[in-house]
Amino acid sequence: METLVIQLISGAAGGNLAGKAMPQFDLGLLWNSVAGVIGGGLGAQIIGAVIPGMFAGGFSANAIIASIASGGVGGAVLLALAGIVKGMTNK
Repeated sequence: METLVIQLISGAAGGNLAGKAMPQFDLGLLWNSVAGVIGGGLGAQIIGAVIPGMFAGGFSANAIIASIASGGVGGAVLLALAGIVKGMTNK
C-alpha cells in the first residue's frame, strides 16, 4: 500500500515536471497532476508486471526507489501522450 501511495505522488510530480519541461504538452497544474497520478499508477503496474518482484520488500530502499522512478516516468509519459492528443484535437 505504501508503494502505491509513493507511485501516485511520484506520478503527480513527474507529470508536473514534464509539463514544465515540455511547455507544448503542459495542461496546467490540475490536469498535469491528474495525468501524472493516473500515469504513475499505470506505469508502475506495467513495470511491475514486466519485472516481477521489482517492488518486493514493502518499505525497503529498493522498493521505494523503484516506486519513485516508475511513478515519475509513468506520469511523465502519460502527460506527454495527453498533450499530444490535446494538440491533435486543437487543429
